[in-house]
Amino acid sequence: MSISILRYSQIADPTEQGVYLRYRTVYPSNFRIQMRRLKRLGFTGLSLRDLGPYLRGEKSGKVFGITFDNGFGSVHTHALPTLQELQFTATSYFVASQVGGFNIWDSPVGAPYSRCMSKAEILEWALMGQEVGAHSLDHIRLTEVSTTEARRQITFARYKLEDMLGTSVDSFSYPYGAVSEHVRYIVEQASYVSATTTFSGRILPEDDMLWLPRQTVRQVDSWLNVLCRCALS
Repeated sequence: MSISILRYSQIADPTEQGVYLRYRTVYPSNFRIQMRRLKRLGFTGLSLRDLGPYLRGEKSGKVFGITFDNGFGSVHTHALPTLQELQFTATSYFVASQVGGFNIWDSPVGAPYSRCMSKAEILEWALMGQEVGAHSLDHIRLTEVSTTEARRQITFARYKLEDMLGTSVDSFSYPYGAVSEHVRYIVEQASYVSATTTFSGRILPEDDMLWLPRQTVRQVDSWLNVLCRCALS
């Protein structure tokens, strides 16, 4: 049985300013419908931490992964209440240098301002049973920098988040999906348990836990689209 991991970015209303990549900004009402319908059909949404035993073939069930890239404040505002209501867990991957900041990595392409979660919001996210993952220090393409810099981005992101939380950070997401065998090896050396990409696909128990594909959810996707990605075996 294969498993899907859903990949979201922002959960925000169209009236909100600074929404990141509008095609990847899912309206809160749509996110609620997607999650509630999946729950009603017997599915459970899980963070990478909680999904691990299923990905490794140690458990089986109607499960799917929920992930959010970049650690945007809109996820705390709009997604967290739905996750708590349904008793789902999710992994949000944080750009460690921008806790309480914004999407500065998008400035070169003229993207609008989007607020990242504050330290208080991240602590609440974790307190509510949600997972904190790392998305590098500065959201750079890890395949385009030196080994020393890639190691710093990957390793110190974990240290910085762990110092803030007081708990282990075991999940990583490659910024821009930029991954190579060499970058993957650095992630392994940094002792991450899982790492997700932007490659599209489903996961089998024998797949590489540090090279996991995901299913990107876009603004135009209906709950039926999302169901098909989770239900196909």
